[in-house]
Amino acid sequence: MVAPPRLNRVTVAEAVATYLSSVSAETLRGVLSPTTQRNYERDLREFSSLAGPDTVLDDITGADVDDFLLRYQVTPDGRYADPRTKPDGPGRSAATVNRFRQSISRFFTHAARDGWVQADPMQWAAPPARLRGGLRVARTALSATAAQALLVTASTKPRATDSLSPAASPSTPTPRPDHDLALRDRFIIALLLILGPRVSEVARADVDDFVREPDQTRWRIKGKGGAVRTVSLSEPLSRALDEYLATLRPSLLARRPGDPDAARALLLTWRGRRIDAQAIRALLNRCIARMPEEYRRAATPHALRHTTATLLVAQGWDVKVIAELLGHASIATTGVYLDRIEGELAAAIRSHPLSTGLPAEMGSEPPAETDKEKETTPSAG
Repeated sequence: MVAPPRLNRVTVAEAVATYLSSVSAETLRGVLSPTTQRNYERDLREFSSLAGPDTVLDDITGADVDDFLLRYQVTPDGRYADPRTKPDGPGRSAATVNRFRQSISRFFTHAARDGWVQADPMQWAAPPARLRGGLRVARTALSATAAQALLVTASTKPRATDSLSPAASPSTPTPRPDHDLALRDRFIIALLLILGPRVSEVARADVDDFVREPDQTRWRIKGKGGAVRTVSLSEPLSRALDEYLATLRPSLLARRPGDPDAARALLLTWRGRRIDAQAIRALLNRCIARMPEEYRRAATPHALRHTTATLLVAQGWDVKVIAELLGHASIATTGVYLDRIEGELAAAIRSHPLSTGLPAEMGSEPPAETDKEKETTPSAG
């Protein structure tokens, strides 16, 4: 029987610094994504501030953790310059608090394993808050017609008058010739809709990740946990990639000739830097603002991932194939991505075996007895 590690009474600051070093190492090895690393760094530094950097980690109790979570929740969200403009108030949402809780829970799991605490205090903390609220429409799948309208819109260059449309943001500037990124934006929207990658996977894509051959183009996607999957691009997607690489990317890269990351990156901003997830969300919002009003609604890159899964299921594709396309280790995860297909319930009702058996009008006479009914009906006498 192996003895437990000897307790090492380290301070919060020391423990957090050591833990974040291991997180950085896992990111370099491809086990964690850069986005996950940034989340851990942000959450653990805030935890250190709430707990006190000089506090001995083993002295923190479950009640202390509850206090940290409460103070974190009421602190204004730093992503907003003016906390009053936050849709649901100046504090943090339950989803954000639960993400913070998950970060410190994994930190304490690591601390217990390495002997920084005698026992994980998270087991005595209050359970996480339930996530309640209305349907998050921005994260649900688009209908097939709305998805097609988005593709058409992304394939159309924006006009100067688009910034004056009611759907455009007041801060949206008039498009400039040197900001013409229509080829890049069309390719990104098509990737998100047709292949359903994570937005982080699109941002991390390098030119060398795409194997371009005369009859086929394949994308080696670096997914979560260092997993790599390979998907083939359709012929229109391959043409869109070739057009972007041949005409637009060289001019963007010329703006940062000494940047090695830009030289590797597939998708660049108009300044020549690697694109990030926030910029992808912004270009999606710009495309949605130009869509026909009857199809326009808020959507995120994750909603386009839902759209890919839902539309493929509607076409009869096996869920296992879709799970492989999306990079899911379990088809149970893929099932969460399958939103109700528009018109599916109505079609099911129309095809119900009894739907056509209801008479058009009410009759005054009961239906005639069958021979079998006559034989089984007892006679009066």
